[in-house]
Amino acid sequence: MAAEAPTKDKIPLIVLIGGPGSGKGTLATSIVKDFGVVHISTGDMFRYHIKNETPIGKKAKSFIEAGKLAPDELVIDMLKERLQQPDCQKGALLDGFPRTLAQAKALESSVNDKYNLVVLYLDVSDATIMQRLAGRRYCPSCNAVYNVTFAPSKIPNICDVCGATLIVRNDDREETVRDRLSVFHQQNAPLIPYYEEKGVLTSINGEKGAAAVAEEALRILHEKLGK
Repeated sequence: MAAEAPTKDKIPLIVLIGGPGSGKGTLATSIVKDFGVVHISTGDMFRYHIKNETPIGKKAKSFIEAGKLAPDELVIDMLKERLQQPDCQKGALLDGFPRTLAQAKALESSVNDKYNLVVLYLDVSDATIMQRLAGRRYCPSCNAVYNVTFAPSKIPNICDVCGATLIVRNDDREETVRDRLSVFHQQNAPLIPYYEEKGVLTSINGEKGAAAVAEEALRILHEKLGK
């Protein structure tokens, strides 16, 4: 069943879906800057609660110390509390949640009808993601970043800035990227048809440059949220 048309008096709740290296982080920065919503990271929330030894933090710490993932109920409780804070009354962008279909359903049953849920899916092929991530090279000396396909150094594996030998970070090794893509397809991909059926998802061609992606995303958000 399609979602009701957005109204101006509802609070924007934006979710970004996309594989690793699809550009979610870059797009999130543009949305927060231009649209004025709060960037909510589940990781940051966990660190805050654990550091301040809140009841949620103590529960989360017990799971983390046991090497387990925090249950969805705990994450939802934490998110609901965060959304009630004054800075979220103009809207929020969720980072890292939901990751699974179960989490999406838990989110839907927990937030009331005062929110306008808008989901943006950055559609990027596995081949492009492999080029973006497995092709990255870092300078361990000056932290310059290159890509062997899109932005290579003038001399292969040598930093243009300081002349140091470039390295491949562990997260960018081909086998690691393939594992991350596998997790995305198993856990995150089912969110796409789920939100399509709800009538709240819009796909964006993430193969385009960051500026073009941001321009399209902001146009969509302004249209859907009545801003």
